[in-house]
Amino acid sequence: MFNQNGLSLDQAPPISVVFRFFFSGGVFGILFGLLAMIFGVEIFDPNSPKALIITHTLTLGVMLSFMFAALFQMLPVIAGIKLTNPITKANLTQYPFIIGTLSLLIGFFTYSTIWFSIAGVLLGSSILYISSIMLSRLIRLQNHTNSSKGMGVSIASLFMLTLLALVMILMLSGVIDSSSYLIIKKAHYSLGLFGWIGLLIISISFQVIEMFYVTPPYPTLATRYLLYGIFSTIVFALFLALFGLDIFDILFLVLALTLIAYALLTLYRLTQRKRPIADATVWFWRVGMSSLILAMLCSIFGLSTLSYILFVSFALSIVFAMFYKIVPFLTWFHLNSQGYFTAPMMHEVIHPKTAMKHLYIHIANLLSFIVASFWSSFIYVAGILSIVSFAWLTYQIIHAHKLYKHTQTTSEKFDINME
Repeated sequence: MFNQNGLSLDQAPPISVVFRFFFSGGVFGILFGLLAMIFGVEIFDPNSPKALIITHTLTLGVMLSFMFAALFQMLPVIAGIKLTNPITKANLTQYPFIIGTLSLLIGFFTYSTIWFSIAGVLLGSSILYISSIMLSRLIRLQNHTNSSKGMGVSIASLFMLTLLALVMILMLSGVIDSSSYLIIKKAHYSLGLFGWIGLLIISISFQVIEMFYVTPPYPTLATRYLLYGIFSTIVFALFLALFGLDIFDILFLVLALTLIAYALLTLYRLTQRKRPIADATVWFWRVGMSSLILAMLCSIFGLSTLSYILFVSFALSIVFAMFYKIVPFLTWFHLNSQGYFTAPMMHEVIHPKTAMKHLYIHIANLLSFIVASFWSSFIYVAGILSIVSFAWLTYQIIHAHKLYKHTQTTSEKFDINME
């Protein structure tokens, strides 16, 4: 489980900060399922506004919400960084972020300058605000781990892709010339998928695969060079693109092969676990890494729709794996640290069988989207399963929060007064 050395209740953010980011991610996930049912297979057409809406519902509403929750919690655990006034920082991030995301989705639907402008202001200010704070704390950190370095470059990717998104919004609004829109879009896409999402998951895996599942550490070659190699490759491609040399197709091939190697290594590490019991989170990691391999292979062979579906499966699988570790731990940790006699054990917060049932729903959801890419009417099944999957997750957050409040209300505390 989490290493508590140096982690105290004062250092950890309030449990409400993490839970509410998870909750908003779950609600956006339900919205994603509804939109998939409404839009149908048009979501697979990359030139359709509906594809942009569904993509940003996932990447912003779902994944960024979950990843903000993970960062607020993991920075103290992995990097030893305490974010002062976390509730204020969460408020200044989450509320403009939610409104800005909804405004962007409306903007893509209406192509209205007003909605794009609102989205640009709110999303730009909220994301740049929290990412700059987190990045500055990581830069000032004296003793880095491989995971803290990876978090730094992933947050730097988030910062850069947000700036590029603002440029694209200005182009779509007609404020600035849009002749280089496609190049900016490719750079934004690369920083989002490979930089922000990919690097954050890789950096976290360097710590949690060994810690959670008691495996040998990743090879030094991977931990030392992989993260900076991916980030510098993307930045180099962007630099060349600014001078008219588009090498993004070559970049995608290089990154695809690199991520396949990483996923194979992670799957191999999971076979070397010293704890033989495989819970649902192990299988979420396996599904995620397998999806990443298939996504990159599909990308190489030009199967863009399948690559898109499988990359989403990769990201969500790891998000779900981390969710089922973080939420039970936080509930137990906060109540135990506050001295409550009846602080629930982690398996009482979310039972392992509950997580395993969600794994089955998640796999069925993945398969339904794959089938829908060939048989259009199956998109309704995929949408319904998406709603079920994220509603299942959202319920676990509500249940954990109710259990937390119930324990605070009804349980007695240890008497720690030794006088």
